[in-house]
Amino acid sequence: MVHEVVKRVEELGSELAGLAEENESLGKLSDKTARLMRQIGVMRLLQPSDFGGYQAHPRDFAEAVMGLAKYDPAAGWVSGVVGVHPWELAQMDRKLQEEIWGKDPDVWVASPYMPNGVADPDGNDSYVLSGRWPFSSGSDHCQWDFLGALKGNGSGEPVMPPEVMHVVLPRSDYEIVEDSWDVVGLSGTGSKDVVVDKATIPSYRTILQSDIAGGVAAARVGRHDTLYKLSFGVMFPLGLTSAVIGICEGALSTHLAIQKDRVAVTGVQIRDDPYALYAAGEAAAEIAASRAQLIDGITRLYDIIESGGEPTTEEKSNQRRNQVRCAWRAVQAVDAIFARSGGGAIRKSSPMQRYWRDAHVGLQHMIHGDGVPYHSNALHMMDLETPAGMLVML
Repeated sequence: MVHEVVKRVEELGSELAGLAEENESLGKLSDKTARLMRQIGVMRLLQPSDFGGYQAHPRDFAEAVMGLAKYDPAAGWVSGVVGVHPWELAQMDRKLQEEIWGKDPDVWVASPYMPNGVADPDGNDSYVLSGRWPFSSGSDHCQWDFLGALKGNGSGEPVMPPEVMHVVLPRSDYEIVEDSWDVVGLSGTGSKDVVVDKATIPSYRTILQSDIAGGVAAARVGRHDTLYKLSFGVMFPLGLTSAVIGICEGALSTHLAIQKDRVAVTGVQIRDDPYALYAAGEAAAEIAASRAQLIDGITRLYDIIESGGEPTTEEKSNQRRNQVRCAWRAVQAVDAIFARSGGGAIRKSSPMQRYWRDAHVGLQHMIHGDGVPYHSNALHMMDLETPAGMLVML
């Protein structure tokens, strides 16, 4: 059955699409786009039901993100990033969950997880943090921010070996740098820098990345649902890759609409050009394969846990490998049709060039780097030892 949130994406899709150009011009999501996204409810899909969320299957989350990105890449990307955070927050101290969602279940939390600062313990069950973090997607519409940080030793230096923490700060504890998002694609995401100057963070607003990655955090706060037993290395990439695939679906739809009545400089209608039609058909198959493989992968892992099992390292490695390949396959398909879209596709007035740019910028995220996932998976397939550093995002 189609989830009600996915249905609302389709119902409001044309309205969202009409705002995409404005979002790019603004360099952030417009207030109207944010209101529509709240009306749709995409950010609450992975949110626990006791705090106003749907606590939905991750498959439904992936489909909703794809749908949004098809209509507006920026809205899809923000939903793919910000929409994962309720899943992690559900595994943190309930006092924090109450602070964030107690009065309003539609509060959003942004993030850059990069550990750009040292969270130094102050002896009062708190940490002090300073630093600057880039790529805080959707930050203008979020009231809190997840930040990555290295755990300190009490003297301002990281503990050794390093331990990465995720810390959560309210809007009053960080500054958004307004002129820090000037990019060639996904401009409408407003993924600006945030700056923190000696913020005090109580320990209940922190969690070790290893606890989230290892799937041990949920049980500590009394959550035993299948959704919250999935690993960070599975859930965080899901939103981003879903957004990339949705962008590519939007590019394909736009391409087909333009080509339907286009006449080439040779005087031949594109509908009579077998080479252009072949490329469109092949691209459609590749993008559809990406969608199907990503959803199948997350469903397989979910089903293993639901039946009382635990995904093996090999199964998670296969999922990670396939997730990366889904993104690359879809974007390469867009490249093939963009090259056959005609000169009009390069005009700034054409949405085709925007989809093309946005797809490539989405592929730039570190989660889509293909080297380590392919390398480590090949080692698994050959029953060879995998270096521990290659297992971090599983």
